[in-house]
Amino acid sequence: MRRVLAGVALLLLAVAAWLAYRLNDRPSLEEWPRIAATGATTGVSVRFLGVSSIVVTDGTTALVIDGFVSRPSLWRTLATRIAPDVRTIDWVLDRVALRAAAAVIVVHSHYDHAMDAPLVAVRTGALLVGSPSTANIARGLGFPEDRLRPADGTSIALGTFRVTTIRSRHFPHGMGMGEISAPLVPPARVNEYREGGSYSVLIEHPLGTLLVQGSAGWEEGALTGRRADVVLLGIAGLGTREPEYTERYLGEVVDAVRPRLVVPIHWDDFSRPLTEPLVPLPRLLDDVGLTMRRLADHLASRRVRMAVLPTFEPVVLLPVPDERGAP
Repeated sequence: MRRVLAGVALLLLAVAAWLAYRLNDRPSLEEWPRIAATGATTGVSVRFLGVSSIVVTDGTTALVIDGFVSRPSLWRTLATRIAPDVRTIDWVLDRVALRAAAAVIVVHSHYDHAMDAPLVAVRTGALLVGSPSTANIARGLGFPEDRLRPADGTSIALGTFRVTTIRSRHFPHGMGMGEISAPLVPPARVNEYREGGSYSVLIEHPLGTLLVQGSAGWEEGALTGRRADVVLLGIAGLGTREPEYTERYLGEVVDAVRPRLVVPIHWDDFSRPLTEPLVPLPRLLDDVGLTMRRLADHLASRRVRMAVLPTFEPVVLLPVPDERGAP
């Protein structure tokens, strides 16, 4: 009996060691070009906050995409109920000096996109733009009804920006799909943050146009006839799919809008806090390195540049910077 128990213990230790190794087996993004913060005071700049959370500003008007920064640990996410981390939200807003925003636009209602959005909007005095499911996340936090706006395909003027939400699809992993049909009061289980519909976000400005694609799915033909100078491209999950899927995705999103620059987003492990450097998801969950190589090959054949953003630092994307980061 002792031998059996010892054998079981050794097997469990071996499994634990294998899991620990695989969960820390991550590619590096150091080989890929980065856009450096230039300190420019004119143009449209972005600050990357991980996942698809982005602050966009022209110095007068600020917009926020998603605004998810709480980033609960994997254990907390899977085993407990989660809620926005107010201290972290305030720390990040202070870190990027964001005091006011015109709107927080949510690409879909999974927790890693929508959970913090209502509180970010409250703290910045912003409108909240999203699906009916996003609206129910906001209602669960007591967000003012008169500051909710639907992501229904129409355009909204915000300062010198014009923002259009375009119906899209989520990456097809099948988790957390469906609608949030009633106000969602946190703390809540992760599977209660249902997708609720996904959107591409087109941000137009006199200096150019940005497209934010927060999830690696598409609605066939939805972006036909649209144009964008820069695409901020969600790539999470692509490393788990066959190359044909990635090619179709890039064809429907990137090739459709013919950008000069593509910036990968939603590649980082969002179970780690923003007080630590961003790292890619472990290969056990998603092969980000493979995705980056596929993306680079696709873009090179079309003579489109690709670069990675720093975290927190302002980077001017419009006018589109050259290889040295100059507009």
